[in-house]
Amino acid sequence: MTKVLEGIRVLDFGRYIAGPYCGTLLGDMGAEVIRIEKVDGSEDRFLSPISDQGDGALFMQLARNKLGLTLNPMKPEGREIVKKLVATADVVIANLPPDTLQRMGLDYDSLKASRSNIILTTISAFGRGGPYSNRVGFDGLGQAMSGAMYMTGTPDQPMKAYPPFVDFGTASLAAFGTMVALYERQKTGKGQMVEGSLFNTALTMMNGTLIEQSAIQRNRVATLNRSQTSAPADTFKTKDGWVLVQSVGGPLFKRWADLMGEQHWLDDPRFKDDITRGDNAELISARLETWCAERTSKEVLDAMEEVRLPAGPVMSPQEVLDDPHIAAKGLLQPVAYPGLDKPAPLMQTPVELSATPGEIRRRAPTLGEHTDQILQELGYSELEITELRANRVV
Repeated sequence: MTKVLEGIRVLDFGRYIAGPYCGTLLGDMGAEVIRIEKVDGSEDRFLSPISDQGDGALFMQLARNKLGLTLNPMKPEGREIVKKLVATADVVIANLPPDTLQRMGLDYDSLKASRSNIILTTISAFGRGGPYSNRVGFDGLGQAMSGAMYMTGTPDQPMKAYPPFVDFGTASLAAFGTMVALYERQKTGKGQMVEGSLFNTALTMMNGTLIEQSAIQRNRVATLNRSQTSAPADTFKTKDGWVLVQSVGGPLFKRWADLMGEQHWLDDPRFKDDITRGDNAELISARLETWCAERTSKEVLDAMEEVRLPAGPVMSPQEVLDDPHIAAKGLLQPVAYPGLDKPAPLMQTPVELSATPGEIRRRAPTLGEHTDQILQELGYSELEITELRANRVV
């Protein structure tokens, strides 16, 4: 099957999540992606180590479908390799501050000197143009400075979400922007810069709350898992676990009131629409809390499914791995890696296309696994590669 991005070469200078996962998505769709990391391995390779060599769990996911090259672009010989690589590439991905890009020769003007129609996809904490432009930051900073952390947890304890959703959201938007830039280049022959930032993504996800605050100064504060704009929508303890119930809209509220035997609440002005139910969500949650406490999770979920109310169990990572829906759809693909006792369960491309789906074709590379192969393709001899390695350029 022909892959959508077959024939596109991507140089991935990304680190941690936002840059690398952008490259991962492009690689899933058929692009040749070269992951470029430090000579001794970049820090993100070793997060949550699981292999004999110390390679990490996240790296297994984010470096799949990539060739591995080690390189020090701060050395003159390394800069020369970068120029030669860029001349063969279509896209460069780098989640680095603007001043760092310039020092490494990865700013747009430098790249255009090697290939005039190159597409540079940059991801930074705050983007260019404001007073925070050169600040560094991770996912948590986006959560903290967008209002997301303030609205999570309690007023006494703001809480960051465990999964780095700002990172993955930024990566996905950057991949979208890169695809748009490639499409535009097909029409005009011209490259361009694609800029994503963690702050932009976080503000996008919090924009509805910011609009409400601007319009009516609602001054909301966090209420743990309880929604403030509809109800019932909260987590509830059962006899043997926890479940989440989420209801939006009048029809679902009616089904819930009927299930609870509280039909009179349908005529109560406190619960006449989503926003008033959200305003009085503590009362609604208290009623459902009592009901759930008398039942097992299975009993709660069976009853909710019977009346078609959205609900699900709060699952541990092991329970997720054992989930029958995941198994039936094959969402987690087992991929072997050197030094692992068993294959790693890699999540497939999250968006499913009927004719040209993404595909996991190769495992993550070991450190510098394809360095010699890539340099030889650029015209370097075995002797030259040996010298570059001795000088820790590669």
